[in-house]
Amino acid sequence: MAPHATKATAISGKETTVPLLPCVSADETLEFYQALGFAVTYQMTRPYLYLALRWSNIDLHFGKGAKSLDPSEENSGGCLVMVDAVEPYHRAFTDALRARYGKVLATGRPRITRFRPGQSRFSLIDPTGNNIIFIQRDEPEDLEYGGSAKLTGLAKAIDNARILREFKNDDKAAARALDIGLARYEAEAPVEDRVRALAARMELAVAQGDATTGRALKQQLQALPLSEDARSQLSDELKAAERLEEWLAQTRPPEPAPSKRTGPPRRPR
Repeated sequence: MAPHATKATAISGKETTVPLLPCVSADETLEFYQALGFAVTYQMTRPYLYLALRWSNIDLHFGKGAKSLDPSEENSGGCLVMVDAVEPYHRAFTDALRARYGKVLATGRPRITRFRPGQSRFSLIDPTGNNIIFIQRDEPEDLEYGGSAKLTGLAKAIDNARILREFKNDDKAAARALDIGLARYEAEAPVEDRVRALAARMELAVAQGDATTGRALKQQLQALPLSEDARSQLSDELKAAERLEEWLAQTRPPEPAPSKRTGPPRRPR
């Protein structure tokens, strides 16, 4: 070993990277992340803005955003959080928001994006428009917009809609891809693909608040002949809309309890 190559100067390979994200409102940022369960490890607002928050082994730091920053564009900054399984994280944050606000923040900003079984990512969008994206480690690296080249017809349209929904959070484009795919390929597609396409489209109708389209799709879905084995294999797809309705119900505050009479009972006349 050369005289200057000591242990103190060697690269250890134990580095830690902490994202430094823009912040337009310290109060709103702290409110959102603390509602999720993050702890504040450092806070300074004068003479400079600097916030440090921590949840589990996730550290997020924030500094003052540029004057030209527009949070509504939701591309202010962000980071990727790689995890073994994303569902437990989504459930933990959903439960935390429900406990703090009596509902899940699923629309507007800040919010948490929805999750369906088999999905490999979801996002937290904070008040500044930063995206904190939780990604499953075994998520496929190759992403084929337009649908996998290994697929054809309606199956390819379904895959394209999945990518648009889960990776771009673009429900409108995903719905359009399924509508086009069904119009072109439904007559020749296997019944299983028709079921998958209609179920996916019905879930998107729920997400978009389109009850009329949702009811029509449900009728079409119920009219398709499907064996018990196929129904069992497609159970997750068939239950997707129902699961989303249940989750969206958590985005609405609970109904207030009826008021109780506190005065003396009325005397009979």
